[in-house]
Amino acid sequence: MKKKDLRIKYKKLRQQLTKEEIEDKSLAIANQLLKLDIWNYTYYHLFLPIVELQEVNTEYILQILAGKDKEVVISKSNFDTITMTHYLLTENTKIKKNNYNIPEPVDGIEVPSKKIEIIFVPLLAYDTEKNRVGYGKGFYDSFFMECNKETVKIGLSFYDPEYKIEDIGINDVKLDHIITPTSIY
Repeated sequence: MKKKDLRIKYKKLRQQLTKEEIEDKSLAIANQLLKLDIWNYTYYHLFLPIVELQEVNTEYILQILAGKDKEVVISKSNFDTITMTHYLLTENTKIKKNNYNIPEPVDGIEVPSKKIEIIFVPLLAYDTEKNRVGYGKGFYDSFFMECNKETVKIGLSFYDPEYKIEDIGINDVKLDHIITPTSIY
């Protein structure tokens, strides 16, 4: 399938999920993450979910990171430049939804992309080759290019992979792992 069709398919599938299903699946994803050997790093980038789009609730992952005393980094999007600025999440961080309902830090201590070691990545769909489909703006692909080659990119999905995304481009960056409620790819 092509990215455009996959976006339509998975947005529809997500809209059919109940709040309880989202919570159960999100908790299962967090528990799957505990099986990965990724907990010896310091800086973890986490997305805050767009609730209106039924994204994975990352609160459970946030609790794991806090329990392991990790530095959590969240981003603010600039839709003019299609870039993200990354900030340390602290107890003083003020969060506000932008015009796209993305919860973002208002300001804070900036963290350079090169310092981030693990990135938890939102996605709509992915394939067996670990190619991802997001919302189509290219924020994360740009972000990945700013990071070190060793940075581990972990997609979070409620669903199993598609066989193949037909229109993968030269700027599309593959993920290292994809976590679902029942599997690690």
